[in-house]
Amino acid sequence: MNESIVDLASLRDALRDFAAARDWRPFHTPKNLAMAMIVEAAELVEHFQWATPEESMAPPPEKLAAVRDEVADTLIYLVELADALGIDLIAAARDKIAKNAVKYPAPQR
Repeated sequence: MNESIVDLASLRDALRDFAAARDWRPFHTPKNLAMAMIVEAAELVEHFQWATPEESMAPPPEKLAAVRDEVADTLIYLVELADALGIDLIAAARDKIAKNAVKYPAPQR
């Protein structure tokens, strides 16, 4: 199953199947998914608390493995939240980048 996850659409589909197999879909409301995502994001931040900028750039292997897991948890909940609300994450990101380009234009060189 995991090897078939190669993009956001296949990740979304795998997460749908995973939740359905466990009867979790009724609990995957936007409110619950947003709350779960922020909890995972807080767990991610915890790994960098009190680290210097240099330390944060080169965590030891065991810390990097833990950070990787928290990044994955955060991504999973984000994908599930977007799915629950019918948001195309790629389109949303593309549109937001365009808005940010207008809001924060690059300096002319």
